[in-house]
Amino acid sequence: MINGSDAANDREILELESFLPYRLYRLADTVSREFSRVYKERHGLTRPEWRTLSGLGQRGTMTATELGEQSAMHKTKVSRAVAELERRRWLTRTPDENDRRVEHLALTKAGLAAYREMVPLAKAFEQALLGRLSAGERTAIAKGVAALEASLASDRV
Repeated sequence: MINGSDAANDREILELESFLPYRLYRLADTVSREFSRVYKERHGLTRPEWRTLSGLGQRGTMTATELGEQSAMHKTKVSRAVAELERRRWLTRTPDENDRRVEHLALTKAGLAAYREMVPLAKAFEQALLGRLSAGERTAIAKGVAALEASLASDRV
């Protein structure tokens, strides 16, 4: 302990390694980095490009703002990812008829083919990750994550 052993000092120290937000961040980052090897090796994609590709693959047409909200990415990362996927001819931009500042983004046939190729790889990665846990642990983590998501979502309303 730093500076003695009184209880006041204990309250002034945060043990980062056991702090839940930090642990969740580290876990998410580790899992994301592991999975990034799959899409980087397969298609040379960055994380923002993968999130953009998968968001459009899942939802069809979206705006950059919607992509940012869905993927929790800053607008500059979305913009760069969109530009790169457009350069590859994996997505198209269509101006909104009512608001020229807004563009609707959609995957091309080549982008959709890349997305469809990645879906079984993503599902296999998830299954392998969950396979490291017992059935009870899988249930507990699913319930715990859902409870935290619901609680945090209700705080935003």
